[in-house]
Amino acid sequence: MSPIFSAKCAILFLLALVFKTKAGRIVVYWGQDAREGTLTDTCASGKYGIVNIAFLSVFGDGKKPQINLAGHCDPSSNGCQRVSRGIHNCQNLGIKVMLSIGGGSGGYTLTSPDEARGVAEYLWNNFLGGHSNSRPLGDAVLDGIDFDIEGGERHYVVLASRLSELSRGGSKVYLTAAPQCPFPDNWLDRALHTGLFDYVWIQFYNNPQCEYNTNDPRSFKDSWNRWTSSIPARMFFVGLPASRAAAGNGFVTTDVLKSQVLPFVKGSPKYGGVMLWNKYTDDQSGYSSRIRDSV
Repeated sequence: MSPIFSAKCAILFLLALVFKTKAGRIVVYWGQDAREGTLTDTCASGKYGIVNIAFLSVFGDGKKPQINLAGHCDPSSNGCQRVSRGIHNCQNLGIKVMLSIGGGSGGYTLTSPDEARGVAEYLWNNFLGGHSNSRPLGDAVLDGIDFDIEGGERHYVVLASRLSELSRGGSKVYLTAAPQCPFPDNWLDRALHTGLFDYVWIQFYNNPQCEYNTNDPRSFKDSWNRWTSSIPARMFFVGLPASRAAAGNGFVTTDVLKSQVLPFVKGSPKYGGVMLWNKYTDDQSGYSSRIRDSV
């Protein structure tokens, strides 16, 4: 082999490594529309690297925590325990599955630090590595908890800290969050500054002041830079609606995402990928299929 050929091979190898390190994942929210198909089918599509089960939408204020998976199953009759099979199937494919708590329903709050610790222990025993006789999603052990918090009292530092404590000495429990793009987030700012969160998918939609605007992208870029430089998380993701129908505003076409947004956000060493809301609208639009080779 000639020295010139060897040098070219080395350069190509290094370039391949660079592009591989910048390769991101697509995250999707599943659970809020029965028309989106099963969790098993979602993961078998090969489109997603992380799936957030949405939502545990009731907790705190003395209420018994409750999941709501829209038309998928009825938790009151233990009907959602069958989702366990889908969780196992996803994990067997190397796909992480989180339980997302909160959402836009407003049926949750944490009235005190003690209540936050109690909710953390409920999550640990019913969805993670603990033990309970009434696990709502069956015997599957989820990979972590996603904080999609849009209201309530602010005791999420205690909740995150207690979850982290409970997982010590066992399997890794991922903590993720979906804050709104205005910085700092109204509800999760203190929790996010703890350094306990692995992944943060910033919602760049329903927030015109920091969404991507092709005519003037400066507010988006400023927001992204502030999030990635201020919050001590491992990776950050661009959160977007999967179609125009999925959110009031903030939709970015796949062409603009690939030609303008991704080249910019990939400049961050903490770039992780793209989060999409949600699975059903992604099915309708084909958004993830059009971007996955570029993410």
